[in-house]
Amino acid sequence: MGKTYDTMKAEMELRRYAPSTQDAYLRYAKQFVAHYRRPAEEMGEREIRAFLLYVVRQQKAGDARHKMFVAAIKFLYAEALKRPEEVVGIPWPKVARKLPDILSGSEVAALLSAITSLKQRAVVTTAYGAKMRISEACTLRIEDIDSARMLIHIRQGKRKKDRYVMLAQRLLLCLRQYYRHQRPEGPLLFPGRQADRPMCAKTVRKAVREAVEACGIRKRVTPHSLRHAFATHLLETGTDLRTIQALLGHSSIRTTTVYTRVSRRHIGTVQSPLDVVGTDKGRVLG
Repeated sequence: MGKTYDTMKAEMELRRYAPSTQDAYLRYAKQFVAHYRRPAEEMGEREIRAFLLYVVRQQKAGDARHKMFVAAIKFLYAEALKRPEEVVGIPWPKVARKLPDILSGSEVAALLSAITSLKQRAVVTTAYGAKMRISEACTLRIEDIDSARMLIHIRQGKRKKDRYVMLAQRLLLCLRQYYRHQRPEGPLLFPGRQADRPMCAKTVRKAVREAVEACGIRKRVTPHSLRHAFATHLLETGTDLRTIQALLGHSSIRTTTVYTRVSRRHIGTVQSPLDVVGTDKGRVLG
């Protein structure tokens, strides 16, 4: 892509897009250009539509991958090349909304125990115990742990937002054990191989995957599953949705209400009419 690649990257940097978003957009835009082996400047809506149909029909791309291609190509033409007319008619695909598999409390405990590395177990415990994203846990600084107020300061989370979350007593004990054993140098609580660089999130994901296999858990589990589990467990123990929204850092309460669709407290304890029809209790049904 040459100059166009540099222009696209510069436009994303000016908008302060996350590095992961920049990498994804550039990767998908390059695949579009490579497909035709022609400069993006020489192509337009006809080529874009044909390519997206190829992605759907020939590559059998899923909803999420299809959407990423659309997002990257729209940014390429609308922002980098300043030709928004080429993509204004390109539709956004409908993406299936799947409910996450929720780990039970005993499954969470088993998973944490199965992580053999003290550092990796501390990171994953922090992610669950303080409902953090793995990227947020990996970049924590020692000064972010406020044991006096029993709070953790999450800096520049998703969408560049700061927030505070509670510091559980058991999590504090876990972090103190880890700190006494590892004695991290520098400001980062979980440094990588270099003291000034955070621990790689890929390393944590691998540790979780191996722990899930060791425990024999058959649910779809990723590090983000711990965040889903925490939110659901909060809801099941009586925490209101607004509080959960603030703790998770959700901009909209609609995002948080998904947990009412997986909570046993909201679904599993509701009695089905099948169990009351024909009984004294079912008389109200006519």
